[in-house]
Amino acid sequence: MPFTPLHMGPALVLKSAASASFSLTVFGWSQIVMDIQPLVVMLTDSGELHGWSHTILGATLLGLLSALTGKYLSESGLFIIRWQRFLPIKWKTAYLSSFLGTYSHVFIDAIMHVDVLPFSPLFDGNPFHGMVSIAVLQQI
Repeated sequence: MPFTPLHMGPALVLKSAASASFSLTVFGWSQIVMDIQPLVVMLTDSGELHGWSHTILGATLLGLLSALTGKYLSESGLFIIRWQRFLPIKWKTAYLSSFLGTYSHVFIDAIMHVDVLPFSPLFDGNPFHGMVSIAVLQQI
């Protein structure tokens, strides 16, 4: 199921460890961007639920888009809560956070959903599905 907070768990650990080298807002934005394609499929009932956006190639393209847009959206104050202070985000941090977001999204969803084909169009199949149980994945 798209739009789960499951994807943000690892990001919270990364943020506490990496601080200024990691942007939680850009990472979170990348999670939203990753699930736009499944949302469109759910609304239109047309296409593959975990289609092109949940491949390494799709994650790379959406990672670039998320970094470019997420940096500006974060710096504009759109994602800033009133008690937070504004901190500019370096491009390196935006790209790192975005790509960690999109690639981890594909990996976590590939474990959970059999229809995720992470290496498409090069290879069919999902070698990660069922690597660990969903219960264990939710505890991580």
